[in-house]
Amino acid sequence: MPLVAPSRSVLHRLRLLLLALVPVAAVLVPLSAAPAEAATPSYVALGDSYASGVGTRSYTSESGSCQRSTYAYPALVAQQKGYALTFKACSGATVTTVTNSQLSAVVSTTKYVTISVGGNDAGFSGVVTECAQPGWMSNCDGAINTAQSYINNTLPGRLSTLYASIKSRAPGAVVVVTGYPRLFMGEDCNAGTWFSPAEETRLNQTADLLNAKLSAAASAKGFKFANPTSRFIGHAVCDDVEWLNGLSNPISESYHPNKLGHSSGYTPLVSPLLVGAA
Repeated sequence: MPLVAPSRSVLHRLRLLLLALVPVAAVLVPLSAAPAEAATPSYVALGDSYASGVGTRSYTSESGSCQRSTYAYPALVAQQKGYALTFKACSGATVTTVTNSQLSAVVSTTKYVTISVGGNDAGFSGVVTECAQPGWMSNCDGAINTAQSYINNTLPGRLSTLYASIKSRAPGAVVVVTGYPRLFMGEDCNAGTWFSPAEETRLNQTADLLNAKLSAAASAKGFKFANPTSRFIGHAVCDDVEWLNGLSNPISESYHPNKLGHSSGYTPLVSPLLVGAA
């Protein structure tokens, strides 16, 4: 049977149908396209040598005297969680230097912040140095008393001002304040230091006092607090497995968390808290 060519009226109706379908196809294509990839959450690490990684003995060349380490907990947490890290923590930082030199990195789009500061404000490094000397040539108790007075009377107000600035710059960010571990376990095994058991107890009590003030200031602003005290028990200076360096060479490495202190001490403590940003 011979094929019959379609009439002009049929062809006309086909053209109209095709023209009607074109806009529908144009709408369907973008609807079926894959969604844009979500932005990587931003994480800003502020603070002092306990956050920068002093004690790990390995520092990035560009960090200079700030001594930032890829083995420090901010770098480890960022890698673990896939966050985009802005690493501002710097050796020797105080509340004032964090405010003046680091705080500008916190912006309205920042999702996560960690902050470790207060130890240098209280002069804790100088206190430990004083107490490390033989009793006849040091005033360990006097140094501890001065530090504790500062922690009780001056530091809380300064922390409150700094934390308020962080909150105002990034109202939706999750902020974790990190504390300081007890350095000592009751014995002194280092040649060149003369800590008595009583002095070690008072120094540990000073760390506890500092943590209490940090925790209270954090809570007042709705921040989280990471208290390392329990995690470092059994891993203090002179313990069988040290997560904290004793007297070291160079001396700046002394009484800071080593690589294990960051990877096994701080990282498992901080990481679960850096979640839930809007």
